[in-house]
Amino acid sequence: MEQYKKDFIEFMVDCGVLTFGDFTTKSGRKTPFFVNTGNYKTGRQLSKLGEFYAKAIKENFGSDFNILFGPAYKGIPLSVTTSISLNNIYDINVGYCSNRKEVKDHGDTGILLGSKIKSGDKVVIIEDVTTAGTSIHETMPIIKIQGDVDVIGLIISVDRMEKGKGTKSALSEIKEEFGMKTCAIVTMEDVVAHLYNKEINGKITINDEMKKKIEEYYEVYGVK
Repeated sequence: MEQYKKDFIEFMVDCGVLTFGDFTTKSGRKTPFFVNTGNYKTGRQLSKLGEFYAKAIKENFGSDFNILFGPAYKGIPLSVTTSISLNNIYDINVGYCSNRKEVKDHGDTGILLGSKIKSGDKVVIIEDVTTAGTSIHETMPIIKIQGDVDVIGLIISVDRMEKGKGTKSALSEIKEEFGMKTCAIVTMEDVVAHLYNKEINGKITINDEMKKKIEEYYEVYGVK
């Protein structure tokens, strides 16, 4: 596993974004882990988060794109901080773009914020965590209506490796439906491999008992 992935996993734990215990998801699933990206709250955290995304984007997509699209609302700061990091670390200067949830009736009444998408653009979509793929079905029409645009891929922070609507993961379903590359900074498999019996800030987050709970969870909800 690359060092930046290990650092990202520990970063999520430090920020309280990745936690372990007993949780219930919106879909009603009982889960032993929870990823709450709303806990990235400071400028320093967002700056560091952008660096991790930038490294994963460079690894997976190179520099052959010119627009980073972050769907409202959580994708807006992600597209901004990551585009800054791409420029600062790799001298890759791309436009950032997001959509408005509400249409304005004054000033700039367009639905897009930041760089305007036009025919010929190559777009990477950036999101936090995708489990059901609902957001991407709202995002794709917004991008495609702008012109002859090539959406080359989707990147998220954590692949939960859970079943989507069928037996495949949400990322796999998106990849097949839209014919584009999908990837994550890390997977939950990476998380378990790195954190198992590892002490961080004086605490072991995944001990034998928690590892067993995670394995039992994936026996039911994990992709085969």
